[in-house]
Amino acid sequence: MVKTVDFSGRPFHFIGIGGIGMSALAYVLAKRQLPVSGSDLRSTHITERLQGVGAHIFSRQEAINLELFNGDCTTVSETLSTVVGGNGLSYRNSQDKIFSDSNLLSLRNNLPQVICSTAIGHNNSEYAAAKEKGCPIFHRSDVLAALIRDYQSIAVAGTHGKTTTSSLIGYMLLKAGVDPTIIVGGEVDAWEGNARIGATGGYLVAEADESDGSLTKHYPNIGIVTNIELDHPDHYQTLDDVVKTFQIFETQCDILIGCLDCETVANQLTPTITYSLDSNKGADYTVKNLFSGPDGTTAQVWERGNYLGEMRLTIPGDHNVSNALAAIAVGRKLGLEFSVIADGLLNFEGAKRRFEHRGECNGVNFIDDYAHHPSEIEATLSAARSQVDGKKVSRVVAIFQPHRYSRTATFLKEFAACFHDADLVILTDIYSAGEVNLHNISGEDLAIAVGENHPQVIYQPSLNTLKETLPMLVQPGDLVLFLGAGNLNQIIPQVISQYKAA
Repeated sequence: MVKTVDFSGRPFHFIGIGGIGMSALAYVLAKRQLPVSGSDLRSTHITERLQGVGAHIFSRQEAINLELFNGDCTTVSETLSTVVGGNGLSYRNSQDKIFSDSNLLSLRNNLPQVICSTAIGHNNSEYAAAKEKGCPIFHRSDVLAALIRDYQSIAVAGTHGKTTTSSLIGYMLLKAGVDPTIIVGGEVDAWEGNARIGATGGYLVAEADESDGSLTKHYPNIGIVTNIELDHPDHYQTLDDVVKTFQIFETQCDILIGCLDCETVANQLTPTITYSLDSNKGADYTVKNLFSGPDGTTAQVWERGNYLGEMRLTIPGDHNVSNALAAIAVGRKLGLEFSVIADGLLNFEGAKRRFEHRGECNGVNFIDDYAHHPSEIEATLSAARSQVDGKKVSRVVAIFQPHRYSRTATFLKEFAACFHDADLVILTDIYSAGEVNLHNISGEDLAIAVGENHPQVIYQPSLNTLKETLPMLVQPGDLVLFLGAGNLNQIIPQVISQYKAA
């Protein structure tokens, strides 16, 4: 018999609850008044937010955490005392109660549904304990799939642009008064995090990940595919393997919205509704007179040959105009007037780590961006180049931390050619993300390859060295971009402080 996720009151326990994808799911479940607990290795603003809505967080991934669910009330009390008091951290909620009486009743003699991500291995002691106890164990994508079935759902898929597109759609619906539930892979100030709870039985906007093949679990009312590329060679061998995953997803969408600017989408899928930046491609939604500058982007929007009006965006780059077209297609399908859609798009300030402005000091602007694939880097640097006006911004400086040995080795040639819109390129060593270096490749190898195509490339293997030398490399008028999916962005506050003191 196939296990199914139970939303009727059975507890949820997340191993690695602080991850960006896991925490969004935990937040929605906790806001639905379901008992939620979880573990993570460190306390962050994300875990603190979860505590604020009633989730109960353990700071160690250990088997003892699951003793919480033993039937003996004494054992529960002893376990809480051990875990809460043993590490100097508080796990109490805003009412200063560890668990409400109703939650305690649901926990006793009720093994939790244990939720894991792909990052949790079978040798994890907490996972092993859950398996030994007979807990139903689900991948995080199983929970998302169940939520998608539980709402009128809009699932945003694609190799690039998922977070911005899903955030744009969520924000547009929020401003239109639709009150959606939102689950995205980034944090957005408008809902103070990576998730929000909306009206019961209403719309759900969710980011649907293809990286591990779990995209095939989802059956949304509306699916969106922004583009298709090979980005995860640790899971997929070829582009054809990726395409097969998206083709299965297509058959499971009631309506599919697809971008014709991606040749793979145009040739391998048959979207119900299409969009494109090229008005000659015959897409249902397109633009004309697109202009990108330091103050934002404007474009005329057309719907099946009829002029809808002008779109204005504060988030830069043609790729974000494409993302906005996907949002427009969704809004129009749901019956929204274009003026309502346009107002929502205009006021959207973006998701964190997506061309996020982190500060300005002595005429230098610091930008944080998650771009880690050659196509993403190229699009982000193109957006940065549109900010250059020769006055406030005169130079684009790209600092890139490669992410995963497998990705760096697979796309070495593409990485070598994607930095042309930067005036200066600074590369660090590779962030492994837990991978073993089977490819015998280093950040220096990438720096050499980039240097064959770019006149100014500097290799700084250590983040500490980079942090110390960067104030000597940047100058007033620079737009400095920290690019990558690793931990490079963590040094930005220190760099800004050091630059102030330089």
